[in-house]
Amino acid sequence: MQLLRRILEASGYADIRSTNDPRTVEGLIEEVDPDLVLLDLLMPVMDGHEVLRVIREHTPEHAYRPVLVLTSDHSQDAKRRALSGGAKDFLTKPLSPSEVRLRVRNLLEARFLHQRLAQQNEWLEERVQARTAELEQARIQTLQRLARAAEYRDDATGEHTKRVGRTAGLIARELGWEEPSVTTMRLAAPLHDIGKIGIPDSILLCTERLSREQFEVMKTHCAIGADLLVGTGVPLLDLAAEIALCHHERWDGLGYPRGLSGEEIPLSGRIVSVADTWDALTTERPYKSAWTEAEALAEVERNSGLQFDPEVVEAFLRTLAQAGTGG
Repeated sequence: MQLLRRILEASGYADIRSTNDPRTVEGLIEEVDPDLVLLDLLMPVMDGHEVLRVIREHTPEHAYRPVLVLTSDHSQDAKRRALSGGAKDFLTKPLSPSEVRLRVRNLLEARFLHQRLAQQNEWLEERVQARTAELEQARIQTLQRLARAAEYRDDATGEHTKRVGRTAGLIARELGWEEPSVTTMRLAAPLHDIGKIGIPDSILLCTERLSREQFEVMKTHCAIGADLLVGTGVPLLDLAAEIALCHHERWDGLGYPRGLSGEEIPLSGRIVSVADTWDALTTERPYKSAWTEAEALAEVERNSGLQFDPEVVEAFLRTLAQAGTGG
Protein backbone atom coordinates (compact mmCIF):
# COMPACT_ATOMS: atom_id res chain seq x y z
CA MET A 1 0.00 0.00 0.00
CA GLN A 2 2.84 2.40 0.84
CA LEU A 3 4.47 1.62 -2.49
CA LEU A 4 1.27 2.44 -4.35
CA ARG A 5 0.85 5.69 -2.44
CA ARG A 6 4.41 6.77 -3.30
CA ILE A 7 3.89 5.90 -6.98
CA LEU A 8 0.62 7.84 -7.16
CA GLU A 9 1.79 10.86 -5.18
CA ALA A 10 4.91 11.08 -7.35
CA SER A 11 2.58 11.26 -10.35
CA GLY A 12 0.67 14.21 -8.86
CA TYR A 13 -2.34 12.40 -7.36
CA ALA A 14 -3.13 14.03 -4.02
CA ASP A 15 -6.59 12.92 -2.86
CA ILE A 16 -5.78 9.33 -1.98
CA ARG A 17 -7.77 7.37 0.60
CA SER A 18 -6.71 3.91 1.77
CA THR A 19 -7.85 1.19 4.13
CA ASN A 20 -6.60 -2.19 5.25
CA ASP A 21 -10.06 -3.24 6.44
CA PRO A 22 -12.35 -4.29 3.57
CA ARG A 23 -15.34 -3.89 5.88
CA THR A 24 -14.92 -0.11 5.68
CA VAL A 25 -15.12 -0.03 1.88
CA GLU A 26 -18.87 0.51 1.80
CA GLY A 27 -18.62 3.59 4.01
CA LEU A 28 -15.70 4.99 2.02
CA ILE A 29 -17.57 4.55 -1.25
CA GLU A 30 -20.55 6.48 0.13
CA GLU A 31 -18.38 9.19 1.68
CA VAL A 32 -15.79 9.77 -1.04
CA ASP A 33 -17.41 8.62 -4.31
CA PRO A 34 -13.96 7.69 -5.66
CA ASP A 35 -12.98 8.14 -9.29
CA LEU A 36 -10.87 4.97 -9.18
CA VAL A 37 -10.50 2.03 -6.80
CA LEU A 38 -7.26 0.05 -6.54
CA LEU A 39 -8.09 -3.29 -4.99
CA ASP A 40 -6.02 -6.23 -3.78
CA LEU A 41 -7.69 -9.63 -4.07
CA LEU A 42 -5.97 -11.19 -1.06
CA MET A 43 -7.31 -9.56 2.12
CA PRO A 44 -8.50 -10.72 5.54
CA VAL A 45 -12.19 -11.13 6.44
CA MET A 46 -13.39 -10.39 2.89
CA ASP A 47 -11.49 -11.18 -0.27
CA GLY A 48 -11.31 -8.84 -3.23
CA HIS A 49 -14.11 -10.60 -5.09
CA GLU A 50 -16.51 -9.89 -2.22
CA VAL A 51 -15.36 -6.27 -2.12
CA LEU A 52 -16.00 -6.02 -5.88
CA ARG A 53 -19.59 -7.06 -5.21
CA VAL A 54 -19.93 -4.35 -2.53
CA ILE A 55 -18.52 -1.71 -4.89
CA ARG A 56 -20.83 -2.84 -7.68
CA GLU A 57 -23.89 -2.67 -5.41
CA HIS A 58 -23.00 0.89 -4.35
CA THR A 59 -22.31 2.21 -7.83
CA PRO A 60 -25.28 3.79 -9.65
CA GLU A 61 -26.52 1.81 -12.63
CA HIS A 62 -25.28 4.20 -15.31
CA ALA A 63 -22.16 5.40 -13.49
CA TYR A 64 -18.64 4.36 -14.44
CA ARG A 65 -16.41 3.72 -11.42
CA PRO A 66 -13.35 1.74 -12.59
CA VAL A 67 -11.63 -0.81 -10.36
CA LEU A 68 -8.00 -1.78 -10.95
CA VAL A 69 -7.26 -5.15 -9.38
CA LEU A 70 -3.74 -5.72 -7.99
CA THR A 71 -2.79 -9.24 -6.95
CA SER A 72 -0.01 -11.77 -6.65
CA ASP A 73 -2.39 -14.44 -7.98
CA HIS A 74 -1.23 -15.00 -11.55
CA SER A 75 -3.91 -17.59 -12.40
CA GLN A 76 -6.26 -17.09 -15.32
CA ASP A 77 -9.16 -18.00 -13.06
CA ALA A 78 -8.40 -15.10 -10.70
CA LYS A 79 -8.22 -12.69 -13.64
CA ARG A 80 -11.43 -14.03 -15.14
CA ARG A 81 -13.32 -13.78 -11.82
CA ALA A 82 -12.09 -10.25 -11.20
CA LEU A 83 -13.01 -8.97 -14.65
CA SER A 84 -16.39 -10.71 -14.65
CA GLY A 85 -17.01 -9.27 -11.17
CA GLY A 86 -16.70 -5.71 -12.40
CA ALA A 87 -12.99 -4.91 -12.47
CA LYS A 88 -11.89 -2.84 -15.47
CA ASP A 89 -8.21 -3.78 -15.44
CA PHE A 90 -5.86 -6.26 -13.81
CA LEU A 91 -2.22 -6.02 -12.68
CA THR A 92 -0.12 -8.76 -11.12
CA LYS A 93 2.60 -8.27 -8.56
CA PRO A 94 5.40 -7.33 -8.41
CA LEU A 95 4.10 -3.99 -9.61
CA SER A 96 5.87 -1.90 -12.20
CA PRO A 97 5.56 1.82 -11.27
CA SER A 98 5.39 2.87 -14.93
CA GLU A 99 2.67 0.33 -15.65
CA VAL A 100 0.70 1.37 -12.56
CA ARG A 101 0.86 5.00 -13.68
CA LEU A 102 -0.21 4.06 -17.20
CA ARG A 103 -3.17 1.94 -16.10
CA VAL A 104 -4.31 4.51 -13.54
CA ARG A 105 -4.12 7.34 -16.08
CA ASN A 106 -6.06 5.36 -18.70
CA LEU A 107 -8.80 4.35 -16.26
CA LEU A 108 -9.17 7.91 -14.94
CA GLU A 109 -9.37 9.27 -18.47
CA ALA A 110 -12.12 6.76 -19.19
CA ARG A 111 -13.90 7.82 -15.98
CA PHE A 112 -13.76 11.53 -16.79
CA LEU A 113 -14.76 10.96 -20.41
CA HIS A 114 -17.77 8.97 -19.21
CA GLN A 115 -18.72 11.80 -16.84
CA ARG A 116 -18.44 14.39 -19.60
CA LEU A 117 -20.57 12.27 -21.88
CA ALA A 118 -23.13 11.82 -19.10
CA GLN A 119 -23.24 15.60 -18.52
CA GLN A 120 -23.57 16.21 -22.24
CA ASN A 121 -26.35 13.64 -22.48
CA GLU A 122 -28.11 15.27 -19.53
CA TRP A 123 -27.82 18.66 -21.23
CA LEU A 124 -29.11 17.21 -24.50
CA GLU A 125 -31.99 15.55 -22.68
CA GLU A 126 -32.89 18.87 -21.06
CA ARG A 127 -32.77 20.55 -24.46
CA VAL A 128 -34.92 17.83 -25.99
CA GLN A 129 -37.45 18.18 -23.18
CA ALA A 130 -37.49 21.94 -23.56
CA ARG A 131 -37.88 21.68 -27.33
CA THR A 132 -40.59 19.05 -26.95
CA ALA A 133 -42.45 21.35 -24.56
CA GLU A 134 -42.11 24.21 -27.06
CA LEU A 135 -43.42 22.03 -29.89
CA GLU A 136 -46.30 20.79 -27.74
CA GLN A 137 -47.23 24.36 -26.86
CA ALA A 138 -47.01 25.33 -30.54
CA ARG A 139 -49.22 22.36 -31.44
CA ILE A 140 -51.81 23.34 -28.86
CA GLN A 141 -51.73 26.95 -30.04
CA THR A 142 -52.18 25.81 -33.64
CA LEU A 143 -55.18 23.69 -32.71
CA GLN A 144 -56.69 26.56 -30.73
CA ARG A 145 -56.22 28.94 -33.65
CA LEU A 146 -57.70 26.38 -36.00
CA ALA A 147 -60.72 25.97 -33.74
CA ARG A 148 -61.09 29.73 -33.52
CA ALA A 149 -61.00 29.99 -37.32
CA ALA A 150 -64.20 27.95 -37.51
CA GLU A 151 -66.00 30.31 -35.14
CA TYR A 152 -64.40 33.56 -36.22
CA ARG A 153 -67.26 34.77 -38.38
CA ASP A 154 -69.90 34.47 -35.65
CA ASP A 155 -67.71 34.39 -32.52
CA ALA A 156 -64.55 36.39 -33.08
CA THR A 157 -63.38 35.81 -29.51
CA GLY A 158 -63.23 32.04 -29.91
CA GLU A 159 -64.63 31.67 -26.39
CA HIS A 160 -67.33 29.22 -27.49
CA THR A 161 -64.79 26.64 -28.61
CA LYS A 162 -62.79 27.06 -25.40
CA ARG A 163 -65.86 26.62 -23.23
CA VAL A 164 -66.97 23.53 -25.14
CA GLY A 165 -63.50 22.06 -24.68
CA ARG A 166 -63.49 22.74 -20.94
CA THR A 167 -66.99 21.36 -20.44
CA ALA A 168 -66.32 18.27 -22.55
CA GLY A 169 -63.15 17.61 -20.53
CA LEU A 170 -65.07 17.90 -17.25
CA ILE A 171 -67.75 15.50 -18.46
CA ALA A 172 -65.13 13.01 -19.65
CA ARG A 173 -63.40 13.12 -16.26
CA GLU A 174 -66.73 12.63 -14.50
CA LEU A 175 -67.33 9.57 -16.69
CA GLY A 176 -64.08 8.07 -15.43
CA TRP A 177 -61.67 8.88 -18.25
CA GLU A 178 -57.98 8.88 -17.36
CA GLU A 179 -56.35 12.31 -17.19
CA PRO A 180 -54.36 11.98 -20.46
CA SER A 181 -57.62 11.16 -22.26
CA VAL A 182 -59.39 14.05 -20.51
CA THR A 183 -56.67 16.39 -21.77
CA THR A 184 -57.02 15.01 -25.29
CA MET A 185 -60.78 15.55 -25.14
CA ARG A 186 -60.33 19.10 -23.87
CA LEU A 187 -58.03 19.91 -26.79
CA ALA A 188 -59.99 18.02 -29.46
CA ALA A 189 -63.51 19.17 -28.61
CA PRO A 190 -62.95 22.81 -29.67
CA LEU A 191 -62.49 21.57 -33.25
CA HIS A 192 -66.02 20.17 -33.39
CA ASP A 193 -67.25 22.88 -35.77
CA ILE A 194 -64.11 23.29 -37.88
CA GLY A 195 -66.19 22.30 -40.90
CA LYS A 196 -68.05 25.60 -40.66
CA ILE A 197 -65.22 27.19 -42.62
CA GLY A 198 -66.80 25.51 -45.65
CA ILE A 199 -70.27 26.99 -45.05
CA PRO A 200 -71.19 30.21 -46.96
CA ASP A 201 -71.64 33.37 -44.88
CA SER A 202 -75.15 33.76 -46.26
CA ILE A 203 -76.12 30.61 -44.37
CA LEU A 204 -73.77 30.69 -41.39
CA LEU A 205 -74.64 34.29 -40.46
CA CYS A 206 -78.31 34.10 -41.32
CA THR A 207 -80.42 35.62 -38.51
CA GLU A 208 -83.64 34.00 -39.72
CA ARG A 209 -84.77 30.40 -39.66
CA LEU A 210 -82.88 28.43 -42.32
CA SER A 211 -84.80 27.01 -45.25
CA ARG A 212 -84.72 23.27 -45.81
CA GLU A 213 -82.12 23.71 -48.53
CA GLN A 214 -79.98 25.99 -46.38
CA PHE A 215 -80.13 23.58 -43.47
CA GLU A 216 -78.97 20.73 -45.69
CA VAL A 217 -75.94 22.82 -46.59
CA MET A 218 -75.34 23.66 -42.93
CA LYS A 219 -75.39 19.97 -42.04
CA THR A 220 -72.45 19.33 -44.33
CA HIS A 221 -70.11 21.04 -41.84
CA CYS A 222 -69.87 17.72 -39.97
CA ALA A 223 -68.46 15.84 -42.96
CA ILE A 224 -66.31 18.80 -43.99
CA GLY A 225 -64.75 18.94 -40.53
CA ALA A 226 -64.11 15.21 -40.44
CA ASP A 227 -62.51 15.32 -43.89
CA LEU A 228 -60.20 18.12 -42.77
CA LEU A 229 -59.01 16.23 -39.69
CA VAL A 230 -59.11 12.54 -40.56
CA GLY A 231 -56.17 10.39 -41.60
CA THR A 232 -53.32 12.16 -39.80
CA GLY A 233 -52.48 9.28 -37.47
CA VAL A 234 -52.33 11.79 -34.60
CA PRO A 235 -54.58 10.54 -31.77
CA LEU A 236 -55.77 14.03 -30.85
CA LEU A 237 -56.76 14.86 -34.43
CA ASP A 238 -58.32 11.43 -34.90
CA LEU A 239 -60.53 12.15 -31.89
CA ALA A 240 -61.29 15.62 -33.23
CA ALA A 241 -62.33 14.11 -36.58
CA GLU A 242 -64.63 11.67 -34.79
CA ILE A 243 -66.19 14.50 -32.80
CA ALA A 244 -66.59 16.75 -35.85
CA LEU A 245 -68.45 14.01 -37.69
CA CYS A 246 -70.82 12.84 -34.96
CA HIS A 247 -71.48 15.68 -32.51
CA HIS A 248 -74.88 16.35 -34.13
CA GLU A 249 -76.02 12.74 -33.95
CA ARG A 250 -78.90 12.15 -31.53
CA TRP A 251 -79.48 9.41 -28.99
CA ASP A 252 -82.88 8.71 -30.60
CA GLY A 253 -81.41 8.38 -34.10
CA LEU A 254 -82.90 11.57 -35.50
CA GLY A 255 -79.61 13.45 -35.81
CA TYR A 256 -77.16 13.86 -38.69
CA PRO A 257 -75.18 13.17 -40.80
CA ARG A 258 -75.57 9.37 -40.48
CA GLY A 259 -78.63 8.98 -38.27
CA LEU A 260 -76.79 6.95 -35.64
CA SER A 261 -78.56 6.15 -32.38
CA GLY A 262 -77.68 5.15 -28.83
CA GLU A 263 -74.24 3.67 -28.34
CA GLU A 264 -73.68 3.55 -32.10
CA ILE A 265 -72.63 7.17 -31.60
CA PRO A 266 -69.04 7.39 -30.36
CA LEU A 267 -68.92 8.50 -26.73
CA SER A 268 -66.81 11.51 -27.69
CA GLY A 269 -69.64 12.78 -29.88
CA ARG A 270 -72.22 12.18 -27.18
CA ILE A 271 -70.14 14.19 -24.72
CA VAL A 272 -69.55 17.13 -27.05
CA SER A 273 -73.22 17.13 -28.08
CA VAL A 274 -74.18 18.04 -24.50
CA ALA A 275 -71.30 20.47 -24.01
CA ASP A 276 -71.97 22.24 -27.33
CA THR A 277 -75.72 22.50 -26.78
CA TRP A 278 -75.30 23.85 -23.25
CA ASP A 279 -72.95 26.58 -24.40
CA ALA A 280 -75.06 27.42 -27.45
CA LEU A 281 -78.15 27.81 -25.27
CA THR A 282 -76.49 29.97 -22.61
CA THR A 283 -74.59 32.23 -25.05
CA GLU A 284 -75.95 35.12 -27.10
CA ARG A 285 -75.54 34.72 -30.84
CA PRO A 286 -76.52 36.92 -33.82
CA TYR A 287 -79.66 34.85 -34.32
CA LYS A 288 -80.70 34.36 -30.64
CA SER A 289 -80.56 35.70 -27.12
CA ALA A 290 -78.87 33.81 -24.34
CA TRP A 291 -81.05 31.52 -22.23
CA THR A 292 -80.79 31.58 -18.47
CA GLU A 293 -78.95 28.67 -16.93
CA ALA A 294 -82.20 27.41 -15.42
CA GLU A 295 -83.89 27.43 -18.83
CA ALA A 296 -80.92 25.74 -20.50
CA LEU A 297 -80.69 23.13 -17.74
CA ALA A 298 -84.37 22.29 -18.12
CA GLU A 299 -83.88 21.89 -21.88
CA VAL A 300 -80.90 19.55 -21.44
CA GLU A 301 -82.78 17.43 -18.91
CA ARG A 302 -85.86 17.33 -21.13
CA ASN A 303 -83.78 15.97 -23.99
CA SER A 304 -82.06 13.28 -21.92
CA GLY A 305 -82.84 10.01 -23.69
CA LEU A 306 -83.96 11.89 -26.82
CA GLN A 307 -81.15 14.08 -28.09
CA PHE A 308 -78.63 13.16 -25.41
CA ASP A 309 -77.17 10.05 -23.81
CA PRO A 310 -78.76 9.92 -20.32
CA GLU A 311 -75.48 8.87 -18.68
CA VAL A 312 -73.66 11.79 -20.25
CA VAL A 313 -76.41 14.15 -19.06
CA GLU A 314 -76.09 12.79 -15.52
CA ALA A 315 -72.32 13.29 -15.62
CA PHE A 316 -72.83 16.83 -16.93
CA LEU A 317 -75.29 17.61 -14.13
CA ARG A 318 -72.75 16.41 -11.58
CA THR A 319 -70.14 18.75 -13.02
CA LEU A 320 -72.61 21.64 -12.69
CA ALA A 321 -73.36 20.69 -9.10
CA GLN A 322 -69.66 20.55 -8.28
CA ALA A 323 -69.19 23.97 -9.85
CA GLY A 324 -72.15 25.32 -7.89
CA THR A 325 -74.14 26.34 -10.98
CA GLY A 326 -77.27 25.17 -12.70
CA GLY A 327 -79.36 25.11 -9.53
